[in-house]
Amino acid sequence: MMPGDSNMTSIVQRIARQALVTFRSPPQVGEEATKSFLENQSKLKSLMTEVRATDLKLAPRRGGGGDGSSNSPSGVSPPVTYMHICETDQFSMGVFLLKSGASIPLHDHPGMHGMLKVMYGKIRISCFDRLERPADGSAQAAEMGALRRAVLRTIDEYTEESGPCVLSPDRDNLHQIDAVDGPTAFMDILAPPYDPDNGRDCHYYKVLTEAEVKHTEQKDKVWLMEISQPPDFWCGGEPYPGPEVCL
Repeated sequence: MMPGDSNMTSIVQRIARQALVTFRSPPQVGEEATKSFLENQSKLKSLMTEVRATDLKLAPRRGGGGDGSSNSPSGVSPPVTYMHICETDQFSMGVFLLKSGASIPLHDHPGMHGMLKVMYGKIRISCFDRLERPADGSAQAAEMGALRRAVLRTIDEYTEESGPCVLSPDRDNLHQIDAVDGPTAFMDILAPPYDPDNGRDCHYYKVLTEAEVKHTEQKDKVWLMEISQPPDFWCGGEPYPGPEVCL
């Protein structure tokens, strides 16, 4: 098969190929995006806008929304499951499935770019920017309970008809994702993938209430406290049923 985008090539394969090109040399924390990166990112966004649940052989679920897979000792099925599609050194791609009422708690993506597209259902995404960052651009290593200044950028709802939600190392890098009005699923690309050995571990945060902060801040500016992974959140795994991706 020719490397071009033919009618025989699945849109999932085309997305993966474009992600590989887009994130070959992405801008780091504090760096200006190059024209080439922005052009390739735009192509990726266009492809992600097109993809639908049927392209991944996903059927919308009812009720709880999970398949019963569990890595919990109690045997209770997880509120969120993940379907792995592919991963390289440059990016990872997969599908998150949330049960009705489930949330992926507020978390960060240190030095990472991301793009997500709803496959079915509706999600609410609350996006934050960190107001301070370390000089070397790496994730701040701090003890649990450390406070971070942040600004709430947006709270938006997305459906399968919406365009993709995009994050970068500097913009909308911290977010919380809530399932709205039933189970939901979204395709997710992270670049580069999480890697604790290279300073890209996932950190969870709690937004402090006014009562927890001694002085009043501007409404859009908040204090975030780093916390352990919430006990009511964990992510299971299940097989990806869609077209195979070869890179």
